[in-house]
Amino acid sequence: MTGKHVLALSGGVGGAKLAAGLAAVLAPEDLTIVVNTGDDFEHLGLTICPDIDSVTYALAGLNDTVRGWGVKDETWQAMAMLRALGEADWFNLGDRDMGMHIARSWRLRAGDTLSQVTTRLTRELGIAHAIVPMSDAPVRTQVGTAQGWLDFQRYFVAEQCRPVATGVRFDGVPGAAPSPAFAEALARDDLAAIVICPSNPYLSVDPILSLDGVREALVRRRVPVVAVSPLVGGASIKGPLGKLLGELGRPVSNASIADHYSNHRGDLLDHLVIDEADAADAGGLRERGLSVTVCPTVMCHAGDRERLAREALIAAGIETG
Repeated sequence: MTGKHVLALSGGVGGAKLAAGLAAVLAPEDLTIVVNTGDDFEHLGLTICPDIDSVTYALAGLNDTVRGWGVKDETWQAMAMLRALGEADWFNLGDRDMGMHIARSWRLRAGDTLSQVTTRLTRELGIAHAIVPMSDAPVRTQVGTAQGWLDFQRYFVAEQCRPVATGVRFDGVPGAAPSPAFAEALARDDLAAIVICPSNPYLSVDPILSLDGVREALVRRRVPVVAVSPLVGGASIKGPLGKLLGELGRPVSNASIADHYSNHRGDLLDHLVIDEADAADAGGLRERGLSVTVCPTVMCHAGDRERLAREALIAAGIETG
């Protein structure tokens, strides 16, 4: 397929799986993968970009599919030494993973943008498809709790999502523009579809939509927006989505996912892909005007990722052969 460009919006682990599936069925010139950077933070003097790394490792075939995050065949000697030296050990960094953070951090300090660094590192790992940060400006996701606002990694990793969430905000917006490659993809004459990967709508996709002008551009677009639900059987497979929905007063359901993407700021969503375990949700979703695909959405193997990618593209009216 050529001349039909797809823009994918992705968070971390779940989004990375579908991003890898899309990369397996689309040529590099036909796909731009825009990745959430709201989770990024500075730790031990390094710039950590968890979602960019999850997508990068997935496309490079380096991801640890057993642990679900990080690099396969990892070792932990540097972390053991840091712990012995009394340094912070609440965020675990493997040796191979730390190599990525070191390469990124010193190039950022040398003056490169996050987009430039990401392009370089992904190319060095043999990735031909474009993986781009949502913005070169710092945007930081924060979760409201009874103790105040917590930076995302402190909430997610250090606190293990235990505090009750009262809200989510993004420090740095307004004022953060989409990265050049993101803005270019949005403006392409041959843009054919936007695929929202099965990532947490509040914590992984909303940071992307919060960038200056992005949601408005998506609402004005003339191409279908297809989202793959991160829920399976009325629950989230991984991460705090189910807990977060409940604490924010929303049912843990595909209706809540659809509502979130089609709120008072304008309908964003045209088509929702839901798991076969949630087939009973399809009727209600269609009654509200959404197109719905019901299919297996759990991605355990490469074949699962590619099959789901094809389903999402078919929902957008794109045939991949």
